[in-house]
Amino acid sequence: MTKNQWLKDDFEAGDLPLSSGEILRSARLHYHQIGHLNAPKDNLILLPTYYGGAAAGNHPWVGPNSPLNPDKYCIVIPSMLGAGESSSPANTPGSQSGSRFPAISLYDNVMLQKRLVDKVFDGASLALVMGWSMGGMQALQWGCLFPEQVRSVLATCCTARCTPHNQVFLEGVKAALACDQAFQDGRYQQPPERGLRAFGRVYAGWAYSQAFFRHERWRELGFQSIEGLLQFWEQDHLAQDANNLLTVLNTWQQGNIGNNPVFEGNYGAALATLTMPTRVMPSATDLYFTAEDAAQDALQMPGARLEVLASDWGHIAGGAGRESQSQRKILAAAAELLSEQAS
Repeated sequence: MTKNQWLKDDFEAGDLPLSSGEILRSARLHYHQIGHLNAPKDNLILLPTYYGGAAAGNHPWVGPNSPLNPDKYCIVIPSMLGAGESSSPANTPGSQSGSRFPAISLYDNVMLQKRLVDKVFDGASLALVMGWSMGGMQALQWGCLFPEQVRSVLATCCTARCTPHNQVFLEGVKAALACDQAFQDGRYQQPPERGLRAFGRVYAGWAYSQAFFRHERWRELGFQSIEGLLQFWEQDHLAQDANNLLTVLNTWQQGNIGNNPVFEGNYGAALATLTMPTRVMPSATDLYFTAEDAAQDALQMPGARLEVLASDWGHIAGGAGRESQSQRKILAAAAELLSEQAS
């Protein structure tokens, strides 16, 4: 790999014990690497992926004009288990394929990523763990589980656990998919297209905000009508596997920074370990990872500072390259976290 190129690779982890007590056979973690690890092994940045997102979805945060500059940092983007690039229902053969794929927790994802960092990147110190949505949930979990290895955390549009209302939202989109007769409880022979289309349409109303639609911000995305935006969401979900979507949705619903063998359900104790510089950046108009919930989390993190994104874009505001004003604020926060380490 030469300068300015990026590498995609798979980390073959063998059998992975899961927090559920099951074993994921022949676990595989897909990741992208942009930049090189330095000799002190202290320039690693980890960008876990978000719900429905491939590793390439985080690339807009990275570049020579970004604080996440691959000339200076080694940026690694690990893909979540179940999402289609790492081990997932759709790409796992045999007894764990499809609807038989085991339940995966955020803890399982982070522990597999930890093995990647230790074995492929020689236990490097993490200058920053940064993510949006479920990526942010993983970033916070990294900080609480490995506070001596993680030097800073940036979490956008997320909370440290899936709140009750967030769980109800997810039940709605799940039902829209599962009620398609072709779904057959996950044992479908052909993609449940009607369910996938319904999933995408329902999700679109939650992903943005009321103000986004009121002010016709969808025009900034090149759509001529709301219907055009909804059709885009349909097509995006038709390209995804239904069991993959539901596996990661379950990971999201069960997400809780304290639900792991280290903290044994003690949410407050897990938050209290985040003593490293941490930036919590919710969107003021996020409908499911609300700014109020994120603020309550931040109050319990000794190292945290809350910075609310004032945006009409709802949950989407926190994504890499999604909305320019929020992107500038997010990257400015990343620059500050990284520059504090150099001073």
